[in-house]
Amino acid sequence: MKGYMNRIVEVNLTKRTTEVVQLDDEIRKKFIGGSGLGAKILWDSEAYRFDPLSEDNTLIFMTGPFASTPALLMGRHAVVSRSPLTGIFGEADSGGTWGPTLKRAGYDGIVVRGKADRPVYLWVSEEGVEIRDAGHLWGKDTFDTDAALRAETAEKAVTACIGQAGERLVRMAAVMNDGRAARAAGRCGLGAVMGFKKLKAITAYGSQKTPIHDREGLLKAVKEIARTIRENMVGMTKYGTSGGLASFEELGSLPLQNWKRSERWKDGASEITGAAMAERIGAGNYGCEGCVVRCGREIQVTDGPYAGLEGAGPEYETLSSLGSLCLIDDLNAIAMANELCNRYGIDTISVGAMVAFAMEAYEQGILTNKDTDGMELTWGNARAMIETVRMIGENRGLGSILARGCREAAKELGPGADQFAVHAKGLEFPMHDPRCYMAGALQYATSARGACHLSGMSHAFERVLTSPEIGLGEVPDRLATEGKGILTAKTQNIMGMYDSLKVCKFIQFGGLTITHLVDWYEKITGESMSIEKFMLTGERIFNLKRLFNLKCGITQEDDTVSARILNLPKEAEGWKTRRPPVSEMMKDYYAFRGWDDKGVPTDEKLKTLGLAE
Repeated sequence: MKGYMNRIVEVNLTKRTTEVVQLDDEIRKKFIGGSGLGAKILWDSEAYRFDPLSEDNTLIFMTGPFASTPALLMGRHAVVSRSPLTGIFGEADSGGTWGPTLKRAGYDGIVVRGKADRPVYLWVSEEGVEIRDAGHLWGKDTFDTDAALRAETAEKAVTACIGQAGERLVRMAAVMNDGRAARAAGRCGLGAVMGFKKLKAITAYGSQKTPIHDREGLLKAVKEIARTIRENMVGMTKYGTSGGLASFEELGSLPLQNWKRSERWKDGASEITGAAMAERIGAGNYGCEGCVVRCGREIQVTDGPYAGLEGAGPEYETLSSLGSLCLIDDLNAIAMANELCNRYGIDTISVGAMVAFAMEAYEQGILTNKDTDGMELTWGNARAMIETVRMIGENRGLGSILARGCREAAKELGPGADQFAVHAKGLEFPMHDPRCYMAGALQYATSARGACHLSGMSHAFERVLTSPEIGLGEVPDRLATEGKGILTAKTQNIMGMYDSLKVCKFIQFGGLTITHLVDWYEKITGESMSIEKFMLTGERIFNLKRLFNLKCGITQEDDTVSARILNLPKEAEGWKTRRPPVSEMMKDYYAFRGWDDKGVPTDEKLKTLGLAE
């Protein structure tokens, strides 16, 4: 079993016990690692039977066979649990160095059950796993927690932890890792699961090497493609993930004013793009382990009310959610809000969506100055945005309503609010407008965790990516509907493998193909892999997540997107968009998936995938 440490730590916080179990060979082959193996463990735990915020819910941290190997862009890990935000399958993916570090400590993953009676953290090293008191850390933000734990464990240790948001059960709380580098397992509110379990952090350190079947062959293969990836992704190295923000505005993909604006925002976009950040507050870049791209932004604000702010800068999703979605073009203010989110430990996508949701509720008179403590929560008000972020992070005042997510907040605010709560299955939209990408809309509607642009990255395949190996040899018309069910399903199967191998999906823009991944897998593990087997495994993983959601009560009626996207046109000069006919495309999607007309995998399909049991 090359490529793995072959050990998983089972932690029971209620009993305060730890047990190391061997990684089952057959299960590993079927589900690989990362979110795939996490989904299998979550299914076996029957977490679908229990409230997400209960001691019976299971929380899983999982690496994959690529982690801590010479494979490129492999510094990732998955966090899996039943989501307290959506109530269904929850997964979040994070980069940095924590995942590879956990593997060097000698473990492929950690499974956490039960609930501690007081705050604790886990210290994971080659000597074993300890459950330690964290009372002195409770109430600290993620940066201070990381510094404190490195001081009392090992200087080079790496921590995954929650801030005040997770402690206070904010339903969009993130699990942050790598200290001030601020890498986030952000989506689905899994930080709140940690908070409920009174688990403040997991700190790891080790120096063990991952066993590799053909190390020399892997090094040679990696060297052959590394230069191409660097050259193809030089723009992301220079400007980060936000380098294309202005072009997304030009395309009509950039979300504006809680997804309702049909008017260009060209000047505003130019103020917050990657180029503007590099020119005004850029101070360097950094990357995850094994990265040759280094898209992370280092910033330093030298003027205005936020002068002195420095550290990890906002990425595209953050600049859009806390910027364009709220019509805020103050780059320094967005950087400040990003800093707060990182310290509190909250998902910037959902938080920005909730600020925009609140601004629209204020505009419509559903929220008044009495609800906002006198704050004028108007479009473009950067100071109000920052204060709302604080309120959400601290779960107080208006923030205690917004902290539940837009679906539940809309119920609290009453009639009319649901019309501008933009989500799928309870998860707020990421910052890519599905009226620009028909497969993107279908992807949001069918992703296992709710609205997710990464479960398939199908919108990228409608813009620039291709995969001739599986019949996606040309970039299709992004506004066409024909074939989009097949495109969406195929790309979701691909990304299911990325999420399980644990490799960064951005690497596709550099020219990495499925053929490369198959070759690397064989050289790392010593096991045969084909493109067909690769795709079948990704399909198996996706279907298992679907089965979990069906157990949670999901039906075909949930496979859709918010009314605003279905009914409101997005029209302005230069934009080519349309309202996505999701139900029309869903028929082809279900058929290609081998699901019945209610969205349930057929017995024949499950047997083919090895999921009959």
